[in-house]
Amino acid sequence: MPEPQSAYSVFVPKKIVTRRGPDPKQDRSARTKQLVLAAASELFASQGFRHTSIQAVADRVEMTKGAVYFHYPTKEALAVAVVEEHYARWPLLLEQVAAEGFGPLDTAVQMLARAVVSFRDDVIVQAGARLQIERPQIDAELPTPYVDWTELLASLLVAARETGELRDGVSPEAAARSLVSAFFGVQHISDVLHGRTDVVERWAESSELLFHAIRAR
Repeated sequence: MPEPQSAYSVFVPKKIVTRRGPDPKQDRSARTKQLVLAAASELFASQGFRHTSIQAVADRVEMTKGAVYFHYPTKEALAVAVVEEHYARWPLLLEQVAAEGFGPLDTAVQMLARAVVSFRDDVIVQAGARLQIERPQIDAELPTPYVDWTELLASLLVAARETGELRDGVSPEAAARSLVSAFFGVQHISDVLHGRTDVVERWAESSELLFHAIRAR
């Protein structure tokens, strides 16, 4: 299987242009910044950008509002940091899956199966997903969602076609678009109806059907 930094390297770091606080020079400052980011993620995930205030974040970490502003000079900067952390999860996940030696099609299966666990369990992933939906409310240019996932899956399915894993007549690009639509539709519906408590099970159902349809017999 190709190395994750070659054929499947579609996830690139998302550095968004916005006002930022200073880079932490000490371990303590870095830890504090991460605590603020985690608290903001919990609030953004549960109540959204508009209804989250810097004061609420400060209260959660038992800091002054000024101390939060030292690390993140605006609420937009805090939202941007959460979105960047959300996107930073996926290259690491791809590296882990690629290292396990799956074929291209099963790499796609594993990426989505493990990503959906992150949507259930990782508050930064949850917050990043909600902030992307609320992007019109945020005065910062956030990355276009879904594109990297579509490109990754398309590249994996092209490789699967070359190794004979893809059913004849299946378009890798069309299949990738369908998988991304199903995956994010499942996680959104599960979030709305059940707070994502059943998202792993619901994706397993959809995944079995979709991959059965495109896998070579």
